[in-house]
Amino acid sequence: MKAKKLFSMILVGAAAVSLLAGCSSDTGRAQEDVSQSDTAQNDAQEGSAQDEIRSGEGDSSDTAASGNVLVVYYSATGNTEEVASTIADATGGELFELEPAEPYTNADLNWTDDDSRVSREYADESLRDVELVSTTVDNWDSYDTVFIGYPIWWGIAAWPVDSFVENNDFTGKTVIPFATSSSSGMGESGQLLEELAGEGDWQEGMRFRSGVDEADVQDWVNGLGL
Repeated sequence: MKAKKLFSMILVGAAAVSLLAGCSSDTGRAQEDVSQSDTAQNDAQEGSAQDEIRSGEGDSSDTAASGNVLVVYYSATGNTEEVASTIADATGGELFELEPAEPYTNADLNWTDDDSRVSREYADESLRDVELVSTTVDNWDSYDTVFIGYPIWWGIAAWPVDSFVENNDFTGKTVIPFATSSSSGMGESGQLLEELAGEGDWQEGMRFRSGVDEADVQDWVNGLGL
């Protein structure tokens, strides 16, 4: 009788030890599973955060590229084009060149010849309606600030820019004229273009000498507070 009782106690003890061992093993596996789950979750979160960072960097680049400054210019001999390019670099703006459908030759631009094209156009205002290759700017409404550049002809803006001004709506835009010349000042060129446009917030503008240093143009742009 005592032997049976002793044997029963031994069996119960063995079962208890086995049960405890099983529980310990299950607990260890559960803890390992939780640990692995946490690691996977952390990796996923880190990956998501990195994706957001990369996405944010991309968005920043797109915003910088789009900008809201347009630099429109007509250049007869290249001087105005150089200034326009410097302004575009300084502002992150886009360039838009005004190109006459019938380009001016060097002979056309000889203002000392009374029979040259520009001399005849100056003498007869009806000849100044110069057709351009295009007056349409993609995404025109997206630009808040528009620079308009031109050489000075007989104290006014070179008339190829007139067609562009007449064919666009400057409502809600800040317009900043700039000009190049060897000696003449801005004169009333900006005011006359403003009257032609009829809309927009036109600023005083600036005249640059031919061959002006880039630094001088950049200093002017920086002083505008754009």
